[in-house]
Amino acid sequence: MADFDFDLFVIGAGSGGVRASRVAAAHGAKVAVAEEHRVGGTCVIRGCVPKKMLVYGSHFAEDLHDAARYGWTLGETSFDWKVLRDNVNADVDRLEGLYQNTLNNNGVETFHERATISGPNEVTLASGKKVTAGKILIATGAWPVVPSCPGAEHGITSNEVFHLETFPKRVVIAGAGYIANEFAGIFHALGAKVTVVNRSDQILRGYDEQIRDRLFQISTQKGIEFIFNAEFKEVVKKDDGSLCVHFKDHEQCDTDLLLYAIGRTPKIKGLGLEDVGVEIDDKGAIVVDEDNRSSVPSIYAVGDVTNRVQLTPVAIREGQAFADTVFGNNPHRVDYDMIPSAVFSNPPMAGVGLTEHKAREQYGTVKVFTSDFRPMRNVLAGKNERSLYKLVVHSETDVVLGIHMISPDAPEILQAAAIAVKAGLTKAQFDQTIALHPSMAEELVLMK
Repeated sequence: MADFDFDLFVIGAGSGGVRASRVAAAHGAKVAVAEEHRVGGTCVIRGCVPKKMLVYGSHFAEDLHDAARYGWTLGETSFDWKVLRDNVNADVDRLEGLYQNTLNNNGVETFHERATISGPNEVTLASGKKVTAGKILIATGAWPVVPSCPGAEHGITSNEVFHLETFPKRVVIAGAGYIANEFAGIFHALGAKVTVVNRSDQILRGYDEQIRDRLFQISTQKGIEFIFNAEFKEVVKKDDGSLCVHFKDHEQCDTDLLLYAIGRTPKIKGLGLEDVGVEIDDKGAIVVDEDNRSSVPSIYAVGDVTNRVQLTPVAIREGQAFADTVFGNNPHRVDYDMIPSAVFSNPPMAGVGLTEHKAREQYGTVKVFTSDFRPMRNVLAGKNERSLYKLVVHSETDVVLGIHMISPDAPEILQAAAIAVKAGLTKAQFDQTIALHPSMAEELVLMK
């Protein structure tokens, strides 16, 4: 590859791009990466990491309330949005520095500017400089979708929510996926009146029905409002700065903040992919094979831009597999089976494997075991909120096909349980495991 400036040029320094860059460099490749925003990508800068910090912050609202039942006298409490916001953003700055250090320490050259593809082995930087590379990797991720209706520009997306100047008293959230439900829990716990608006009649499509129904029940009991089968008509900004959201076939809704969480689309606009013959599917994603190679042999793609599984750990695995396969003489592929996922709602959900609906579609008859209980902490706190654990089991082989739960600490519990599901363990093996008591996790081995 001596005829090129670099062995590998990566466009996008998010989770997948950074992993691919540093691993390829560790294998001896000469690597450069271009990032037009901030090093770290969606997850670190404007996604799961700062959002999880807001989740932690919002939990104190209920914790402080519950503390009285546990004998604590706290006196008057108040919440300061700016303190939480600034501390979260300061830690994001710290993490960005660590990611940049990782690239620097591995000898990866970073261009802090936009890069577009101008040939099968050439990229053009925003400065006008042209750079050649033996291989080009696209890792530009995905971008929030904004509805196309008059006044849509008055709303914001998850990109901007971490920088709000003031905390809103009323929030309308468009969408009912994991991002919408997570921010609904955050804003509600911190004191806002929250309304979730969705164009269909269900939340969290694709998740186990019993689990998402339980979240809906708990959310409505907390005071979060839901409007279903609603289509945006117009967003009007009033003289006082508030918004009036108009829907087709539904009453209008006044709000201080409109947050769009209606989906994410691969971020490929203006990259020049079509000009060099990179195939794009009907959803705007780069089409790749099992080794992350596009229709142009020298151009690869990993992460959300391929729209396979939009999860940070998946992008990291894809970046690792790409670098090992292309530059490390260690070819391997990502296993997309049994990927665990979580929704950091209030309370959080987590799941791995087949939902009951999918299992019945695939196998016909299945066994379902559930544990519906009130966590000990909630009992003493005087709260009626109940947890629900669910095992989906193959009727003939007894193999656990899926675990789904909604409960405090569900994501932390599920990570270990996902290993068992991935390994193909049976319900009998779960039953043979002695419970760890007293814990919520013990319910996984006590279901009859």
